Amino acid sequence: MITRKILVAPSVLGADLSKLAEEIKSVEQSGADWIHVDVMDGRFVPPISFGEIMVQHLRRITHLPLDTHLMIVEAEKHLEDFKKAGSDIITIHVEASSDVRNTLRAIRANGMKSGLSLKPSTPIQSIFPFLDECDLVLVMSVEPGWGGQKFNQDAPNRIQALRNEIDKLKLKTLIQVDGGLTNETSPLCIKAGVDCIVSGTFIFCHFDKGTAIASLKGN
Repeated sequence: MITRKILVAPSVLGADLSKLAEEIKSVEQSGADWIHVDVMDGRFVPPISFGEIMVQHLRRITHLPLDTHLMIVEAEKHLEDFKKAGSDIITIHVEASSDVRNTLRAIRANGMKSGLSLKPSTPIQSIFPFLDECDLVLVMSVEPGWGGQKFNQDAPNRIQALRNEIDKLKLKTLIQVDGGLTNETSPLCIKAGVDCIVSGTFIFCHFDKGTAIASLKGN
């Protein structure tokens, strides 16, 4: 039986942006814990998506923590801007940073929680040296950049390995997973040790967002 609290962070990438405020209020009232914002620069990943302005708008709409996933190069140059915009959590990619440790420290120094993410093809052990600087680790279960992709079946194994390392080090680092999460794949990740489920398409396209969020939490 799972005793820890499972968080759900709906991803704005899956929302109908023509009625953004309505979409965010709907998930807020349906049990969402955080709002996940994917920031892409067209360099680290091919698409270009949201930036600080989107975070500013979201901050006006919701009181929920804004969980900002920077899929960009040179993330360290933008930390203060996202802090001012209203980000509560900043996650960077281990593959995109030339100085992971100092960037994570800078995130915390700016008063935000620090996160570190990695692609499905990157060995999970590559982030172990930085766990002491992380409030959160985001395990990607799809290739970053696009919503609606199929869940990578190896993700639960990677989550389990990460959970074992975090527990061994007696850290409070949260494990988050993003990509292809549904009521069928989320329980696999929860069993493996995840704390936070990110989902866009499954939540925002569901006829009952409350039911969708509850099912992702394993309820």
